[in-house]
Amino acid sequence: MPQSRWISRSLLLAVGVMSAAAVTACGSTATPSGSSAPTTTTGAAAPTPVKPGALQINDQAAGQLCDMIRPELSNWRVQGPTLGRLGYNIMVQDWAARNGGINLAVLADKPVIDRITTKSCSDVRSQAIDALQLTDLASGLAF
Repeated sequence: MPQSRWISRSLLLAVGVMSAAAVTACGSTATPSGSSAPTTTTGAAAPTPVKPGALQINDQAAGQLCDMIRPELSNWRVQGPTLGRLGYNIMVQDWAARNGGINLAVLADKPVIDRITTKSCSDVRSQAIDALQLTDLASGLAF
């Protein structure tokens, strides 16, 4: 895929992810204490905040992330770390959205990306770190 088409597709995906995050954020209001609370009154329990290290990813989702990263390694090497990191961030957002909308949980526990790629595809993880010029994959997440 030509670089300009990839960038256009990536930007469209980023806009979609940001729009989804904005819609999610619109479903809360500030409480007197300054924290946010859901505005729905369906009786469903509010989600429990995710503590670092608490996010568990199943093997299928971990494999999917590895499968998404693997074909992009050569693109990231050619594009360089700046564009590569943008693509990497978009990819992780897309992956998180596909796997239960866990985008905010991944944001709260960025090292989960390193834990699951170390376990599922350590070779892919190492190549991604080299291509993106990172110390670890968590440090490359800007969202």
